[in-house]
Amino acid sequence: MMAGIALLLLMAVSGRAITAELSVFQVMEMRSVIAFFMLLPLVHREGGIRQMRSGILLTHIGRNTAHYVGQFAWLIGLTMIPMAQVIAIEFTAPIWTAIMAALFLGERLTAGKMAAILFGLVGVTLIVRPGAAPLNPGHLIVLGAAFVFAISFITTKMLTRSDSATKIIFWMLIIQSVIGLIPALNVWVWPSLAIWPWIFVIAFAGTFAHFCMARALSYADATVVMPMDYLRVPLSALLGFLLYSEAIDGVTAVGAALILAGNLFNLRKSNAAGKAPTAN
Repeated sequence: MMAGIALLLLMAVSGRAITAELSVFQVMEMRSVIAFFMLLPLVHREGGIRQMRSGILLTHIGRNTAHYVGQFAWLIGLTMIPMAQVIAIEFTAPIWTAIMAALFLGERLTAGKMAAILFGLVGVTLIVRPGAAPLNPGHLIVLGAAFVFAISFITTKMLTRSDSATKIIFWMLIIQSVIGLIPALNVWVWPSLAIWPWIFVIAFAGTFAHFCMARALSYADATVVMPMDYLRVPLSALLGFLLYSEAIDGVTAVGAALILAGNLFNLRKSNAAGKAPTAN
């Protein structure tokens, strides 16, 4: 999950660079097509294309339709509001995920998980500070993306019960390439030479971040794994400061500290509960 977080931050930086020149539809299509070829070594390792067949294809289609909509809204939001605010608002997604996991997957909301959710929610609220400034439409767009991402996370957890992480990403790239082909062709322009490195970066980071997250969800409950993602809030604030001169104030620092505290408490509780040896 820590590797997934690092790759998602890299995706945010590359996404901001690319969307300054290209349409979001084109960025998403190029990412899916290029990433498909990047994934082929892992597909080969698992037995080739024939081994990628899935008996729950409809779940893959539902998951990737939701993710495509969320990713589109997230990239649009990235062009409208500061990076730290995009990531912070996105972090209502782990809250929705934990609640949905308890309702639909039968996962327990333990004290550690509730602490991570509540501390994270308070920390995000401090960073965004609703009401302190006029609401930008970008805030609402990213909020919608967060809810759709939660649906995607839950269906990913369902998929990990029968399909490997490689198979999940394989179908993600195929389905999203099909969904986005016509919209991308309608706005297509040839990228400049300077933007191509960023295109390959976003293809790699976006794809293997999801691979890492799918692997993490196969090892632990969604209510353990997803609150760790709160760490992207303080890290994105730091990146915004270093790369784009987006200021970090005292209230933002307090919010980041609360997010970190909640995650550490959750992981400590989870590790304590899982000390007994298992067959795995």
